[in-house]
Amino acid sequence: MPRDASTDKPLVELVNITKIYPPDIVALEDVSLRIYKGEILFLTGMSGAGKTTLIKLLFCLETPTRGLIEIAGRDLFRLSPVGIQQMRQKIGVAYQDFRLLDKQTVFQNIAMAMEVTYASAKEIRVRVGELLDLLNLASKRNKPVGELSRGEQQRVALARAAANRPTLLLADEPTGNLDQTTTELVINLFRRLNEEDGSTIVVATHDESIYAKTEHRVVELHNGQLAAHLEQTPRQVELF
Repeated sequence: MPRDASTDKPLVELVNITKIYPPDIVALEDVSLRIYKGEILFLTGMSGAGKTTLIKLLFCLETPTRGLIEIAGRDLFRLSPVGIQQMRQKIGVAYQDFRLLDKQTVFQNIAMAMEVTYASAKEIRVRVGELLDLLNLASKRNKPVGELSRGEQQRVALARAAANRPTLLLADEPTGNLDQTTTELVINLFRRLNEEDGSTIVVATHDESIYAKTEHRVVELHNGQLAAHLEQTPRQVELF
């Protein structure tokens, strides 16, 4: 069930965000949105609606043309380079294009996210093993990522994003290459992160099947503008 965040201070706040790419491509226009700590939020919309741009803004891969973004009360675009790196260590991101190291093994790709936070070898071994089991990848542990299918690579990218039990997890089209059975593994991972680790999760998706049976908030982008906040009603099966 979704949490009641009405009296909470938001973890993420976007105020009148506009992003224009040269020469005059408007990716986002005047978007204001609050995302609360412990919330699972689905960001929907057609391809080109601005979902990926918003994800990149939240991870400081892009800067807005206009507007303000705060995470945990900190203005992202007034942070020093060191401050940005520290912030990124608390954010897990699963990119739509995966951004994995093809010659490295599945284990190495996931472990890398923990190594930069100076986790111990034992912590890394235990956590990576847990994630491989959750996502049905244990048999691929020592296989180079470049030899995996697209769906398997997608799950490795999600495992890497989840490795440090992030305060904020951003997932861009996380089920685009997955069948229904494997999609449910991903949904279970999101649920575990949210319920056991308290992660706030933002899922950019056009896959209605992963949010249609939940009560979590759905926000739609249309041509770079916020189109609707849809409060989902209970259905026969709740996946979260």
